[in-house]
Amino acid sequence: MTAASERPLTAMIDPAIGPPDCAAYERAGGWQAARLALGSLTPAEIIDRVTRSKLRGRGGAGFGTGQKWSFVPKEPASERRKYLIANADEMEPGTFKDRWLLEGNPLQLVEGMILAAYAVQAGHGIVFLRGEYQEACVRLHRAIGEARERGWLGENILGSGFSFDIHVHSSAGRYICGEETALLTALEGRRATPRSKPPFPQTGGLWGAPSVVNNVETLCNLPHIIANGPEWFAGLGLGEDGGTKIYGVSGRVAKPGAWELPIGTPLRQIIEDHAGGMRSGYQLRALLPGGASTAFIDATALDVAMDYGSVEKAGSRLGTGMAIILDDRTCPIGMIRNLEHFFAQESCGWCTPCRDGLPWVERLLDAIEDGTGRDEDLEQLDRHARMLGAPGRTFCAHAPGAMAPLASGLKLFAADFAAHIQQGRCPHHAGAGP
Repeated sequence: MTAASERPLTAMIDPAIGPPDCAAYERAGGWQAARLALGSLTPAEIIDRVTRSKLRGRGGAGFGTGQKWSFVPKEPASERRKYLIANADEMEPGTFKDRWLLEGNPLQLVEGMILAAYAVQAGHGIVFLRGEYQEACVRLHRAIGEARERGWLGENILGSGFSFDIHVHSSAGRYICGEETALLTALEGRRATPRSKPPFPQTGGLWGAPSVVNNVETLCNLPHIIANGPEWFAGLGLGEDGGTKIYGVSGRVAKPGAWELPIGTPLRQIIEDHAGGMRSGYQLRALLPGGASTAFIDATALDVAMDYGSVEKAGSRLGTGMAIILDDRTCPIGMIRNLEHFFAQESCGWCTPCRDGLPWVERLLDAIEDGTGRDEDLEQLDRHARMLGAPGRTFCAHAPGAMAPLASGLKLFAADFAAHIQQGRCPHHAGAGP
């Protein structure tokens, strides 16, 4: 197997020379999948291949991509307005995988969107881009413009009768827009708040039209699945899930960064072999395996395979696959407080438990970290973690996600919480390192 087939998502990314143009992209194998799909495959065949590839959404939820597409009404794009939206609003703390793909090879996303749009017969594409990703925005606009000039976007692509174009929308900057229905509401020019379901976006999404929202990494896998086959893609994974996954590690490790690896790669291998292990003088205490809205797992669980099912069995979620490290010299209560501050300020305010509950959690953690906490504060935190973390108590998954590090932290760092209250100060503060 070639290096390109083992690392399909990042094989063409070279920071030294920048993203490939259309000619270089095609020389390296780009556009083969789009040419094959538009020339000889039906939309139903595309959906079938993606379903058999075992591709699951890489944005955090892990829903089957082909299954998600199957809910879209089957009318041709010429008969019914439909939308395909790439969710590039990457605001999960500790996560930077989509930025790598957007800046390194935006044409890969363009081709992936063409394939997804053809599969669901959507004539209109939108990239909902994080506003701070300015370099990605420039490169994405350039790639879309060049693809349009070469006939890969626009009317009657390759004489197939299928028409599709892409617009880039830079977000005003709210974390809640990562939730697909809030993203759709924001695109309509309204306050970004989640919608009730049903109807689901696949049947009634943007401006009431059928809409599919997929993550950037998810879409970038499509050209490789169609060009190389679903069995090949499924075989890249080390367990039940198919393909590769971009994993990342941030924190006090020797080499923080991101790497494309087979999905199911053990967490220990990611941290020790790719991130270089912990920096000198620091020990790994715990980590968030998939971004800020996942539960802590401790250092004894490093042999878990980083796939959806295995991480769930370990008590957390794969999420974005971007791990945040907690070392032995960082206060876990301070880290949790910082996370809850983020979640509190990013609440859209649509439902009372989230709008009022998250700031209350933040105030309790402020008191404990500052040395004025009381024993009953721990009872209140536990109550909030149970009430806000339970499914169906809030309008979307924002509050349950925010409670994941708190609920797990209350159990894993019980002694640290108690020490803060008993000593009336943060016992870690004096030992904090650079």
